Parts: sequence; structure tokens; C-alpha cells
Amino acid sequence: WEGDLITGSRNKSAIGTLVERTTRFTILPHLPDGRDAGHAHRAIIDKMAPPPKLLRDSPTWDQGAELALHKRIGASLDMAVHFRDPHPPRQRGTNENTNGLLRRYFPKGTGLSVYPEDYLDAVAEELNDRPRKTLGFMKPSEKIIELLDAA
Repeated sequence: WEGDLITGSRNKSAIGTLVERTTRFTILPHLPDGRDAGHAHRAIIDKMAPPPKLLRDSPTWDQGAELALHKRIGASLDMAVHFRDPHPPRQRGTNENTNGLLRRYFPKGTGLSVYPEDYLDAVAEELNDRPRKTLGFMKPSEKIIELLDAA
């Protein structure tokens, strides 16, 4: 997984982005009350707990302050959390591409706290049902099932 945030107007609001590297499956943690470590910690655990452990292996995160509680996240979800270098985009290509797709739904400069969780879930579902060239025109939702079936 690659994790990051897209931020809203004046960096006051945010939406978490979690993208599984091999399938491009996207999960959007809801952060309506702010992007601090406490809110991010709860939102990430809420979204990452339901998938099987197989799908929670080795997440890589940005080095933002919102992940100050990364040890709690790792302990709660029984996974090791890794961090990438702060600036090289080549280390987070999958997530950067997904964030670009998300900006079609959440334009830069807009407040992101107004979007309810069910809207974020609908956007993630739409992205997960979109065929991707990099996946041989399969959908992330199909690839994640294929990954689980192979396990």
C-alpha cells in the first residue's frame, strides 16, 4: 500500500488516500475533523481493519505529521509501517497518479471536510471499477479479488 493525503483549501482539510500497489485498489479514509495524528490514526485503522491481513502487508507512507502515531497503527493492524523519502515522487508513483484522478472529484483549493464518508466511499468504488491500462484493462476491484483467490 501507498498512503498519502490530498489537502484542501489552505491545507486545513484533507482526505486520506490508500492505494494497493499491485492492484491499484483505492481506499479513502475520511478525515472531516482534521488531519492531525489522532484523527488520521482512527480513520486509517477504521478503513484498513476490514481487509484480510494479506492485504495489509507493508504500507509505505509519506513522512507527514499525520502519521506520528504510526506505531499504534502498525500494532493495531499487525503490520509494519514504512516511510518513504520526503520528496522523490518516483517512490510514490501509484499514489501520485491516484491523487491526480481524485482531483477530478475534489478540485484543488476547495474545502474537503464538506464531503461525507459515503461520498468518499462512492468515489473509491468508482475508481476501483475503472479499467486501468497498467492492469491490462482489468479493474482494481477485479485484481484485488484475483489476488485474494491466489492466496
